[in-house]
Amino acid sequence: MKAAVLGGGAWGTALAGQLVRAGHEVRLWALEPQVVAEINSQHRNSMYLPVGLPEALTATGDVPAAVADARLVVIAVPSEFCRVMYKRLKGTIAADTILLSATKGLEIGTLLRMTQVADDEVPGHPKAVISGPSFAIEVAQEQPTALVVASRDLEIAEELQRAVSTKRFRAYSSDDVPGVELAGALKNVIAIAAGVVDGLGYGHNTVSALITRGLAEMSRLVVAMGGRPETMAGLAGLGDLVLTSTGGLSRNRRVGHILGEGKTLAEATASHSVAEGVRTTLAACALADRAGVDMPIARQMRAVLHEGKPAREAVDELMLRALKRE
Repeated sequence: MKAAVLGGGAWGTALAGQLVRAGHEVRLWALEPQVVAEINSQHRNSMYLPVGLPEALTATGDVPAAVADARLVVIAVPSEFCRVMYKRLKGTIAADTILLSATKGLEIGTLLRMTQVADDEVPGHPKAVISGPSFAIEVAQEQPTALVVASRDLEIAEELQRAVSTKRFRAYSSDDVPGVELAGALKNVIAIAAGVVDGLGYGHNTVSALITRGLAEMSRLVVAMGGRPETMAGLAGLGDLVLTSTGGLSRNRRVGHILGEGKTLAEATASHSVAEGVRTTLAACALADRAGVDMPIARQMRAVLHEGKPAREAVDELMLRALKRE
């Protein structure tokens, strides 16, 4: 099929390369002219993903040109820019074009998931989300990876499952859009917390406990918002949480680690790579308040990230909470 990927960052570039390897004609939209030029002339994106890219991948800085005649449009821009991007798609894509969200975040203010933002701006189109444990550079290097593609229409999920899968990239299908989408957003918050405890110098016991309790509070919110518990035990839930909380390539974990060392949020985020968990923490806590769900780790991370609370004090307060049954 003809496909477009909107977003020339690491993840968008990796997905565009994967779609080419899966046999599709792919155009990648990137904001930066230098990224477009380098992909077209040297088959590389040294700003975001410094590995060789398939020669058949082409790039453009023009959204209508990228999505022209595309059966599939993948949106891989940071969550704060998704609504603007979906607005740009109005009137430029066919009615049956599938919109696949690859963004792991929530919209601040509305607290909407990205497919809900898409429903607002481009209603009527088939929509899906792709998520799971997947560092972009490892996908680009063709290291074996497994993810989940979810859509309310299981036939769409299964069509995309077949479309993206190759020998080293295996997709599973699901119809649990809220579960898959929320898991992908919330795990970034817990990953920042995991980085904090690592930066504070705590050991494996502490990180393991935090990940486990983090999964519990993520699951409470996911179920309250209509997701399924079994999704949280799969690739989009536990799988992505473990990867992002322990992997050395995790941007969110790295932000937490720097904060745990005593540096400021500005120092921790001084990079052109986006750590979605910083913003998602605010939305996650607001969503938990609305749903009446207890999320103590997320709330402590909100205090550290946005209210100036010392990281060690936040971890100490988590350990000193009232004792309870698991």
